[in-house]
Amino acid sequence: MRLAQTILATVAFLYALQWGRDFLVPLLLGILLAYTLNPLVGWLERLHIRRAFGTTIVTCAILFGMAVTAEKVHLEFSNIIEELPEAGRKLSRLVASTTNAKDSTLRRIQDVATQIEQATAGKPSAPARKPVALLTQEGSHIKVIDWVWAGSRGLLAFLSQATMVVFLVFFLLLSGDTFKRKLVKLAGPSLSRKKVTVHILDEINSSIQGYMFMLLVTNVLLALLMWLALHALGLENAGAWAIVAGLLHLMPYFGPLLIACALGVAAYLQAESLQLVLLVVLASIAIATLVGTGIATWMTGRIARMNAAAVFVSLLFWGWLWGVWGLLLGVPLVVILKVVAEKVEGLEVVAELLGE
Repeated sequence: MRLAQTILATVAFLYALQWGRDFLVPLLLGILLAYTLNPLVGWLERLHIRRAFGTTIVTCAILFGMAVTAEKVHLEFSNIIEELPEAGRKLSRLVASTTNAKDSTLRRIQDVATQIEQATAGKPSAPARKPVALLTQEGSHIKVIDWVWAGSRGLLAFLSQATMVVFLVFFLLLSGDTFKRKLVKLAGPSLSRKKVTVHILDEINSSIQGYMFMLLVTNVLLALLMWLALHALGLENAGAWAIVAGLLHLMPYFGPLLIACALGVAAYLQAESLQLVLLVVLASIAIATLVGTGIATWMTGRIARMNAAAVFVSLLFWGWLWGVWGLLLGVPLVVILKVVAEKVEGLEVVAELLGE
């Protein structure tokens, strides 16, 4: 009975996490960003700047920096969007030529299948019908407008969630350590429990701040190196692709693979040269390996002291649960779980499994 109750409770908990994704993802993202920016607001507070003014200054500075960056590269993103119809036509021709090359093989397979079906049904053999081509040169087309419409809806949803995150970060920074004091108060009257709670919150604070600082350093470095490499190779809109690479690199393991595939397609559509595709893909993989494996792994090991298998399994779990957002938030959530498990009795097994 206890095992059955545990299984049902686990399934219900997972369903609740998936059902509440639209609420939990902005909440967790806002909390992580507030943890990251809190030292900067505290530094301004030590300079005798009131916390309300310091929070406003930090928030406005970040929004201004994002606006300036968007202004610098919006032309390159516009060029990528304007080239989508031509890219769609090139992809159509590529897929059509590939399909036509395999048409004879597909036709033979269909002829054999038709003969077998007629023989088993006892019907006389009839000439096999010409298979309908899945994609022909004359009728091939890619509905770019559908992609644009879907992307527009996704962009609106992203902007609405980003607005909620900005307001949440602002109010969390404005509150300071109010919630920390409340959690310590809720821990109970025992002094030992209060000390354990304070210690857990301090470790979570330092771990998350260190991890987010590592993400900032490695992704900015990767975007800079990617821009230099793509610009040297002659890929158009190198700045926009570098920013996309830096953002996708937030997803460990999967992000570098996605950006390598995207850059390979972009290079082929630009020059239709396999040499350029190979150079771009190799440069992307080399930079991602240097920054991700060399620098990020070393910094993550020093900050979180977690084994790579636990990190990868956590990414699979949170990616299955929340998709792309799960890949972005998976590692910070596991870091928090590890810190809590190390300090709470009964969770030593979890801490041991996640540790080095």
